[in-house]
Amino acid sequence: MKAASLAALVALALSGCASQKKELTTGSVPAASFSKPVQSMNATELAAAAESIGKAYERNPKDRNAGLNYANMLRMTGRNEQALAVMQQVAIAYPTDREVLAAYGKSQAAAGQLEQALNTISRAQTPDRPDWKLKSAEGAILDQLGRAPEARQRYREALDIQPNEPTVLSNLGMSYLLNKDLRTAETYLKSAVSQPGADSSVRQNLALAVGLQGRFAEAEQIARQELSPDQAEANVKYLRSIMSQQNAWQKLSKEDKGTN
Repeated sequence: MKAASLAALVALALSGCASQKKELTTGSVPAASFSKPVQSMNATELAAAAESIGKAYERNPKDRNAGLNYANMLRMTGRNEQALAVMQQVAIAYPTDREVLAAYGKSQAAAGQLEQALNTISRAQTPDRPDWKLKSAEGAILDQLGRAPEARQRYREALDIQPNEPTVLSNLGMSYLLNKDLRTAETYLKSAVSQPGADSSVRQNLALAVGLQGRFAEAEQIARQELSPDQAEANVKYLRSIMSQQNAWQKLSKEDKGTN
C-alpha cells in the first residue's frame, strides 16, 4: 500500500468537515442579505444563498465582487466545476487583480487542476510585495501534489510575512498530518487554535489530529466548541465515522512503512 492511500484517507476526512466555510468577499452582496451568517448555514440554506448570489451575478457578470462571492459560494456547496467557470470569466475581466487570480487558482485546485492552479497563484504573486495568503494557497496546492517540503517552505514564508496567522499554522499542521506525523501536526494546530481569529475550521483540524491519535473524547470535545448544535453534531458524527476507521488508519500506516 502506497503512502498516497493514507493521504487520501485524510483528504477525505477533511473534505467532509461541516465547518469548512470561508468568509464571502464583501461588496455587491451585503451580509444583511441573509438572515444568519454563512458559516452557520445548513446545506439547504447554503443552496438558497447560492441561488440568491447567483441572481446578482447573472444581472452583471462583470461585477468583480458578485463573481468572487458566487464562485466562493459554489465551492462551499461542492459545485467546483461551475465555480471554476465563473472565475474564468472574472479573471478575463480582471487579469491583473491579485485577489481575483488567487480565487481563480483556488477554483482550479478545487476542480482538480492542480498544476494550473499553481501557475495561476504564482502569477498573482509579486516579489516586491509578497502576499502571505498567496504563499499559503500555494503551499496547500503543493501539499495536494505531494510536494510537502516545498509546501512547508511556502507556509513558513507566509508566517514570516504574517506571524502567527492561524490559517497558515493550521495548513502547516495539516501538512504534517498528511504525512502521518501526528504529534508535530498537533503542535502546530494547537498553536493555530490559540491565536486570535482562529475559526472553527482550525479547531476541526485539531480535533482530527487528536482523534487519529486515539484520544476520541478529547477530539469530540474540541469538535463541539463554538458551533451551533446542528453543526456541532454534524462535525462530531463525521469525526466518529473517521475514528471508526482508526484500524484502517493504523493498518495503512504499517503497510506504508513496510514499503519504504
